[in-house]
Amino acid sequence: MSDATVDPTQEIRMQVMWNRLISVVEEQALTLLRTAFSTSVREAGDLSAGVFDPQGRMLAQAVTGTPGHVNTMAEAVLNFMAEIPCDEMYPGDTYVTNDPWLGTGHLHDITMVSPSFKGEELVGFFACTAHVVDVGGRGFGADGKSVYEEGIQIPIMKFAEKGEVNRDLIRILRANIREPNQVIGDFYSLAACNDVGHRRLIEMMDEIGLANLDTLGDFIFTRTRTAMLERIAALPEGAWSNELTVDGYDEPVHLVATLKTRGKTVNVDFTGSDPVSRWGINVPIIYTKAYACYAMKCVIAPDIPNNWASLEPFTVSSPVNILNAQRPAPVSLRHVFGHMVPDLVLGALALALPGMILAEGSGALWNIHISARPLPGGEGRNAEILMFNSGGMGARPELDGLSATAFPSGVMTMPIEATEQTGPVVIWRKELRPDSAGDGQYRGGLGQVIEIEAAAGHQFDFSAMFDRIENAPRGREGGQNGTPGSVTLDDGTKMRPKGWQHVPAGRRLMLKLPGGGGYGDPSRRSNEARSIDVIRGYVTEDGQ
Repeated sequence: MSDATVDPTQEIRMQVMWNRLISVVEEQALTLLRTAFSTSVREAGDLSAGVFDPQGRMLAQAVTGTPGHVNTMAEAVLNFMAEIPCDEMYPGDTYVTNDPWLGTGHLHDITMVSPSFKGEELVGFFACTAHVVDVGGRGFGADGKSVYEEGIQIPIMKFAEKGEVNRDLIRILRANIREPNQVIGDFYSLAACNDVGHRRLIEMMDEIGLANLDTLGDFIFTRTRTAMLERIAALPEGAWSNELTVDGYDEPVHLVATLKTRGKTVNVDFTGSDPVSRWGINVPIIYTKAYACYAMKCVIAPDIPNNWASLEPFTVSSPVNILNAQRPAPVSLRHVFGHMVPDLVLGALALALPGMILAEGSGALWNIHISARPLPGGEGRNAEILMFNSGGMGARPELDGLSATAFPSGVMTMPIEATEQTGPVVIWRKELRPDSAGDGQYRGGLGQVIEIEAAAGHQFDFSAMFDRIENAPRGREGGQNGTPGSVTLDDGTKMRPKGWQHVPAGRRLMLKLPGGGGYGDPSRRSNEARSIDVIRGYVTEDGQ
């Protein structure tokens, strides 16, 4: 559909229908939020939801959701279509996988895709993803040496056919996971989420008089593509490289990105990054691509809707390395370095667009998976508990960084009350960490201090998934680095930043999350801003 074929009235009508389509996927996502069993979905919003055309191209996504889920889902639907032919799709079907290379990068994320039929015609697909609390195996952690140790793998298959749930799959799941009620409940929530999206779409099409989504899809993609190409054309031409060193598992990991603008596309290449690790910190390229595209879009076109046409101009390439790990590499903690990819790519963009890019932040979520159990001979319950925690964002060119904010993932922190309800733990402290932000004309965001203990009569093991302990977030344009994080017990015992470890009964785990880097020369920060920092407790008198 070109501009010449659309009169103003038709253009307004199409825009209204586009907004209606977005409301459909918003209700789809809210259904998942309201019915999910896991706190990672219900409280943190670690999910995605979207609607796709019959060719598997994403038309619209829900605002609720993480870039890692949304942008991998945008590619994953095509993988489902390659595995299940259209002539084997029926109304009432729902398909599922947690394959890291075909879905969202690790086994803990469940992706479901449902075809949407209007009568006998396939008019599109609904897809959604969510992080579940357990998939068996070693549990959520970096200790596995291959993906086969990390949990049960579900190939692309039918969760339901013509409305009938695959009971054999349910039985296999129940026999292989530690929290079957939570996880299977989330499977049904995912399926219900797509079903609600389908029903609302058909209601919308009947109301408006649409036989299919072809004309609306053409309008969405044409407008989006035109706007994207205008933004890309305004970029300087050239190639810029950035390097980033992060903690890794038992030795530092070196990441490299080269950003190149070429005509109507922008490419990021990760040649030069370290080889595949023997630990579960590797990243499948589908997840690397998701966050690389997100970083580019944040700078180049943050206001343009995210769909197939807005993602198409961005390409990603890499030899086999830690950011392009091949099966059967362990990938359980793919989010740690996947969340570092935006800082890596933004560092290259800062060379192309000086004065426009925020400083580095804590990047990866400080996820912690707790496996709690009663003391030997005691009474109590076993529980698998997942917490998402965030350090500080980097300062921006004209604003201080946001404190305790999950950038780039965008997930929320579970309330401690909800966490304590899921298992026998006590969160004694969860507060901002003074003096953790990098100084600058604009101050970085603060990290947090979190203090966790097993409830009386219990002990726990935990899987550490932390970074930025040995390598602090860097400031930009003269701003100072943020303060690195630390992991200890309350008696000062130093714990490792990654891997499964034990916390004895009566001891408390102390997490100090990193602060974001500062932006600009600290001497240019106003006296008023510094005074406010002290009054609010962000900076102590000694930390000035």
